Amino acid sequence: MNPPPLSNTPRRFPRRSVLTLAVVAALACRGAVAAQDATDPMFGENARILFQGDSITDGNRGRSEDPNHILGHGYCFIIAAKFGAQYPARKLTFLNRGISGNKVTELAARWQKDTLDLKPDLLSILIGINDSGAIPLDQYEQVYDKLLADAKAANPNLRVVLCEPFYLPKDGRQESDARGQDVKLRQAIVAKLAAKHHAALVKFQHVFDDACKRAPAAYWIWDAVHPTYSGHQLMADEWIKAVSLFYQK
Repeated sequence: MNPPPLSNTPRRFPRRSVLTLAVVAALACRGAVAAQDATDPMFGENARILFQGDSITDGNRGRSEDPNHILGHGYCFIIAAKFGAQYPARKLTFLNRGISGNKVTELAARWQKDTLDLKPDLLSILIGINDSGAIPLDQYEQVYDKLLADAKAANPNLRVVLCEPFYLPKDGRQESDARGQDVKLRQAIVAKLAAKHHAALVKFQHVFDDACKRAPAAYWIWDAVHPTYSGHQLMADEWIKAVSLFYQK
């Protein structure tokens, strides 16, 4: 007996079955998002995330409560935008207290008001490019070390992120530049302090060095110090990668 011929008419599922499948898919997606939200290690519920530093962090931020400008236009804004949208139920608060031109000594002078009094749960610091040629290496390390010790004493559960300073001459050749050599020494100090204080370390220099294989240095950092919008995106991506990996340990 021959089998019945195959039909060319597409099989139609009952409308109720299609709706059921859609609901199941939606619930599965919601469950996956909820599971991710519950396991993401970077920020807990009601966490306060504070960015500290100089002009690179400042990003021409507003000095009012206007939420449209309060985080500036750099890597801090990109990070806050991503996680604020991803986890609205966590009620995360992102703060920026970077001030253009600051060295570590000036950061120390405002540490109580602009850091400790804000009671962060996660503190991210990028400082050092202005110190180059102005603050001796040993003083840079000693002052920076005390700032971290004071922050951990105020909040023993504080999560700390140390971002290495970076420098990118327009020819992309940091090793031939005296300031570049000084910044490298400060990068080593930051790495040392990160290990001492159990902080996540964000290595920006290699990111920009690698980026120069795809576009000229000035595409990423227009004046050897301040990133373009493309450079700030690189910083945000590396920050997220380094911090998430560190706190998954």
